[in-house]
Amino acid sequence: MQDHGHSQSEVSARINSPPGRGVLRDVVYGGIDGSVTTFAIVAGVAGAGLSPFVIVALGLANVLADGFSMAAGNYSGTKAELDNIRRLRAIEERHITLYPDGERLEAREILAQKGLQGRVLDEATEAITANRENWINLMLDGEYGLGSVDPHPMRAAVATFAAFLVAGMIPLLPFIFGLDNAFSLSVWMTMGTFFAIGALKSRWSLSPWWRSGIETFLIGGAAAAIAFYVGSLFHP
Repeated sequence: MQDHGHSQSEVSARINSPPGRGVLRDVVYGGIDGSVTTFAIVAGVAGAGLSPFVIVALGLANVLADGFSMAAGNYSGTKAELDNIRRLRAIEERHITLYPDGERLEAREILAQKGLQGRVLDEATEAITANRENWINLMLDGEYGLGSVDPHPMRAAVATFAAFLVAGMIPLLPFIFGLDNAFSLSVWMTMGTFFAIGALKSRWSLSPWWRSGIETFLIGGAAAAIAFYVGSLFHP
């Protein structure tokens, strides 16, 4: 568990520059999906008994096309989230202009829900509503549950595509280099990737690394097994 300092300068720097949600979700999402979907193609084509050239061609097409598609989808989804935040911010700005007394009552209720009461509540309400930006941020947090740090669509898209590309290439490497027992190596390397992603993910959770690794390993392994089984149905 990562600790941080509590000196005045450290606290001020940390509170005034919050990191937001970061790209952890995007990297894990892209990495797992890149491994699963590429290995699904490898397993399906290998199960059908097709040549390594076909496996590489279809796998590369998947890494590039599906990776770009996921990145574009994540960009659009994150941008839609950002647009919604801007829409709600505009609503609050208009309400504060048109109905300041009502919005002040809402701000007071939000602060009361946080445990303030009596004279402290009155003074806090007055202080926050005296600054329009602080007032709006309080309303976004208390009324809509939105943080003060906006998401970054392009950063999310790049993180997703990069993770998809790196993890998605791993199942293809034994076939690209023409190694013996390429499919068996691909299986082991892909399973290792699943476990590694899960273990890395544990750095930002309370789960031990081995439990998080096994969880991701089982999820990815189940998807790979299904893909291989379906492909084997078409084996001549």
